Amino acid sequence: MFTLRRLRPQSIRFVRTNTTLQAASSKRRVRPLKTRRPKISLENPREWNRPLAFGVLPAFDEALKFIKADSAAVKLEIQDMQALLEAAKKAPEPDTEATREMEEKLEYMQIQSEINFPEVQWKCANGMANLSKAVDRYLIEQRWRKEGALDLLMERIHQMHVVPDVVPDLRPCFDLRVTFPELNEKKKTSRKLVYSFVEPGIYLVPEQTLEPPMLYKDVFHTDERLYTLIMVDPDIPDEANSTFQTFLHWLQPNISLSATSPALISNLNSHTQYIPPHPQKGTEYHRYTILLLPQTSHIDVPTIEMDQRLGFSVREFAAKYDLNPAIGGGAHMWREVWNPAVSGIYRDVLKLEEPTFGKPPKPDRYADVKGKNRYVL
Repeated sequence: MFTLRRLRPQSIRFVRTNTTLQAASSKRRVRPLKTRRPKISLENPREWNRPLAFGVLPAFDEALKFIKADSAAVKLEIQDMQALLEAAKKAPEPDTEATREMEEKLEYMQIQSEINFPEVQWKCANGMANLSKAVDRYLIEQRWRKEGALDLLMERIHQMHVVPDVVPDLRPCFDLRVTFPELNEKKKTSRKLVYSFVEPGIYLVPEQTLEPPMLYKDVFHTDERLYTLIMVDPDIPDEANSTFQTFLHWLQPNISLSATSPALISNLNSHTQYIPPHPQKGTEYHRYTILLLPQTSHIDVPTIEMDQRLGFSVREFAAKYDLNPAIGGGAHMWREVWNPAVSGIYRDVLKLEEPTFGKPPKPDRYADVKGKNRYVL
């Protein structure tokens, strides 16, 4: 037999106001505290912790043991390879090709000895990669090449015809990131500037680009190499020839970069100084392109004067100083259109009268008969 059980009613307190009867719970609700994950970086590092304690999942423990044993075996092979490499370098007539192959194999073995550790993977995924280590360089490069960042950059560059309008070919070999201040829509002058990374191809406004951007890089070669920074706008109208011409906004040669150099690229405004983007009124969007082109050696480039910036040719400059974007370097681009802030750039920075462009007026086929009475002989 089933037994009926009387349910005890929840204690409810009634509060009567003028004409409304309100029910209030006897227990006061407590709002949960919003937790915020602390920022993780090389400046604010955190240690990796096992997701499972020992003994909770025996298969996980055995996997870690196997990874450690495999790493120890590979490190023994690394010691033997290092001894062979030292002997090859000390030979009376060293074989440079064989030495290079041994160095590549040694780096590959160093990567394989540590790549399977969860701690290594976790640090690279949380901004604590140490690019002086071969395994960290490999993981960061693979992440850049295979997780969409490089694909998005090349997609925007080809869709918007930066290739071939600016350079005939472009094959970046490292990750170049551009930051500009976020747009302050509330117009509060006391607000501190907050820089954010710019997605390739998006629209910015001239107010954001008044000052030079902050450039960050992830370079994957350990040796010091020289690069030339070029920023151009290939969409300046050329009325005389009914086409477009290029304006040079920024130029800085002989920038030394390597995997161990600081991520923030500094001292970029000491040669041909930065001129803010100023898309002309009446034109469509302008493609502002930043290139870091690899150099073969140190180059002596004269400062480009203001009257020489318009009509600048990236192709001729690259050919003259042996800069080849098809073998490496970095790239980025964004778009802008005219707004009233451009008038201030022409007035205060360029010291020029602002031009205005647009479609030519259509001829009026009835101008001769307008104002005449067409129905009176």
